[in-house]
Amino acid sequence: MFLSQFQTIGSDLCARGLVPSHGGSLSIRLGERIIITRRGSMLGSLQEHDLIETGLNKNNRATPLASVELAVHRAIYRETPALAVIHAHPPHAVALSLTETEIVPNCAEGLAIIGKVPVLGWHMDVKPGGLDDVIAQPLKQCRIVMVHSHGSFAIGQLLDDAYNCTTTLEESCQVICLLKSLQVGTVEK
Repeated sequence: MFLSQFQTIGSDLCARGLVPSHGGSLSIRLGERIIITRRGSMLGSLQEHDLIETGLNKNNRATPLASVELAVHRAIYRETPALAVIHAHPPHAVALSLTETEIVPNCAEGLAIIGKVPVLGWHMDVKPGGLDDVIAQPLKQCRIVMVHSHGSFAIGQLLDDAYNCTTTLEESCQVICLLKSLQVGTVEK
């Protein structure tokens, strides 16, 4: 039932280079249950067996198969009204996360969709599946966060909403990186 949604988003994330071949994760919340991508799955070619159903607060037999980021997805669902989460590794955003503590889009559309994006995890031991509370808390006020040297976590009511935040962040970061390479600041109007 949900497979086609996961396949569409996963395939496009992969085609845009926003996740490595076996990286990133997608999930949706259904009451007290979560459907999340399998640990190590290829988001670009998801199959039915790549979707793992587990509890929001309780483990079951399938839990060990879930993405390594399960703890983060669970924390986000407990702390926010989100019904969908996307974890990606957008390369320009990851690059900026190495030098910035906040990513501020310099175009009106980017600011309107994602606003200022905090970069979390500075001076912390960043490991996949870690920093769950550190990541979940800012998502009460914003739609997407970056984790220093790791990747983004975006939320929405639908996977499409979280996908829009993820692609908007990366497109904004591409512009910022281009301007930095040209050694130009924001354009004055």
